[in-house]
Amino acid sequence: MTVTQIDDVREALRAAEHRTGLRFAAYLGPAIGPRRHFSERLHAALGDEVDRAVLIFVDSERRGLEIVTGPEARRRLPDEKCRLAAMSMTTVLGTGDLVGALVTGVWLLADQASRHL
Repeated sequence: MTVTQIDDVREALRAAEHRTGLRFAAYLGPAIGPRRHFSERLHAALGDEVDRAVLIFVDSERRGLEIVTGPEARRRLPDEKCRLAAMSMTTVLGTGDLVGALVTGVWLLADQASRHL
């Protein structure tokens, strides 16, 4: 990823946080061990913010994607909403656009979460 692309992802995360009051985080890279377990450990590492946190994990090499939500975030982003965002992200990832997939996912999740303020 280029510096500009990293900035685009960071800006999307910041804007989503501002819009929803939730904590958004993204991790790009391979999982160490089972993907879901690794994603949940990354989410737990968000510490005091974990209850209101949304973690998007993407392993582009192994074509893996996970969205993990804390209890407060899950009330506004139930599993079916996360699945819809993941399906949209997967479509964009299929074109090779990692940054576009992340930004799409963040915006879709923020849109859904902001509807339940």
